[in-house]
Amino acid sequence: MNEEQVKVDRYAKSRDAFAWAKEVMPGGVNSPVRAFKSVAGGGDEIVPVTVKSGKGAMVMDVDGNEYVDYVLSYGPLILGHAPEVVSAAMSKVMRSGWTFGMPTEVETQLAQLVTDVVPSVDVVRFVNSGTEAVMSAIRLARAATGRAKVIKCTGCYHGHSDSLLVQAGSGATTLGVPSSPGVPEAITQNTLLVPFNDLVALDAVLKEQGDEVACFVVEPIAGNMGCVPPQDDYLEVVRELCDRHGVLLIFDEVMTGFRVDLGCAQKLYGVMPDLTCMGKVIGGGLPCAAYGGREDLMRQVAPDGPMYQAGTLSGNPLAMAAGLATLEVLRDTDAYGVLETQTASLELGMKQAASDAGVSVYTTRVGSMFGMFFSDKPVYNYEDATACRVDEYAIFFQSMLHQGVMLAPSAYETWFTSTQHDESVINMTIDAAAVAFKKVAGAV
Repeated sequence: MNEEQVKVDRYAKSRDAFAWAKEVMPGGVNSPVRAFKSVAGGGDEIVPVTVKSGKGAMVMDVDGNEYVDYVLSYGPLILGHAPEVVSAAMSKVMRSGWTFGMPTEVETQLAQLVTDVVPSVDVVRFVNSGTEAVMSAIRLARAATGRAKVIKCTGCYHGHSDSLLVQAGSGATTLGVPSSPGVPEAITQNTLLVPFNDLVALDAVLKEQGDEVACFVVEPIAGNMGCVPPQDDYLEVVRELCDRHGVLLIFDEVMTGFRVDLGCAQKLYGVMPDLTCMGKVIGGGLPCAAYGGREDLMRQVAPDGPMYQAGTLSGNPLAMAAGLATLEVLRDTDAYGVLETQTASLELGMKQAASDAGVSVYTTRVGSMFGMFFSDKPVYNYEDATACRVDEYAIFFQSMLHQGVMLAPSAYETWFTSTQHDESVINMTIDAAAVAFKKVAGAV
C-alpha cells in the first residue's frame, strides 16, 4: 500500500487494544522497548501495533495489516516466524508434557550441541533469560576470583539486574551511578564503566583497580546501542589485558550467540572468553538462555560446587526442543550463507536509497545483524550513537510502518533478518525506504 493511501482508522483495533492494555499493564506493555514513545513525534499519531500472527518474514496485526518484520522478537527468530521444523518439535513435546522439574534427555541433547559448536564452552547451565545468564556468570566470576568489582561498557545492556543498571559519569571511566530508581548506590559501587571500543580506558582502570576486578563483561558486538561491531584488534587486546590482570572475560552473546555464526561471535573473531552468556536464538523463540565456559569454572556451580544458582523452569522440554530444532537447522544447512547474502543486499540498498534522497546515514553489519544510524560520522560507542539524529529516525520509522515494514521503535536497536527474508522481501523494504528517506529529507 502506498503511504499516501493510509487511512486514519488503519490501526483502529490496535488503538483499542492498547487502550485496554494501558489499564492493566505499565505503559500498556510488558517491556519498555515495545513502547512507541521515542518514535511518536514528527508525524501521525501512532500506538504500538498489536500483533495477531506471524509467518516467515511477515507479521499481521489485529487490524489485518501485514508487515515485513525486522524486529524478529529482538533477535531469536533466525528461521523466521513459526518455522515448521520448530513447530513440529514443540508439538511433540506438548503431547507428552512441557515441564517436570526433573531431568530430560532433550536438555542434555541441546547442551551437547552447544558444547560441540561453541569453542570456549566445555560445560553449560540453562536458565530462562539473558538477565539470569549474565547475573549468574558474574556471580560465578566473583566466586572463582574472590574479587568483587565488575567492568562493563557504557551503553552495553546486560539485563536488568541491579548491579548492571548503571550509567556513565563525567569521566571516561567511573564508578557506576544507578540509572533506575530502586537500585541502591551500594549495589552499583562495584561496577566500573568504560566506553566500548576504548582500549585506553580499559587499560587505565585495570592498572588502577585490576586486582579488585572479578570480570569484564562485554557484548562482542554491541547490539543495544544499535549494531556496533568491535574495531580492529579490540577483542584480542581485551583478552590480553584481562589475562594480564587475572580478570575473567565474559562475552555476553545473548544477542550474537548463534546469530552471527554457529560458534557465536567468539568463533567469528577468534577470541575465546572464559565464560559465555547465550540467549534468544538458543531457545528458538521461547524463554531460554544459558551460561557456560571452562570446565574448571563451571564445576564451581551447584551441585558440583558451592556457587548457588537454580531455576524451576530452567531446561524445560518445550524451550529445549525449540532450541535444539533451531540449532540443528543452522548446523545442517547453509543458513548463514543465505543470511549473509540477504542482509548484505539490504545494507547496500538502504545506503543507496539514503544517498539518493540526500540523507546522511552510517550503516553497520555483522552477518544478519544490521545497524543504521542517522549520522554524518562513524559510530563506535554509546556517545557516538546517542549523538545521532533520532528525530529523523522517528519520521523514517513512521513512514516504513505505514508502508508495511516493521522496525524496532527505537533508533538504538539492531535490525535482524531471518532465512525467510528473501530477495522479494528485501527489495520491497528498499523500495519503502526510498519513500521514507525522501520524507525525512523533506522534513529537515
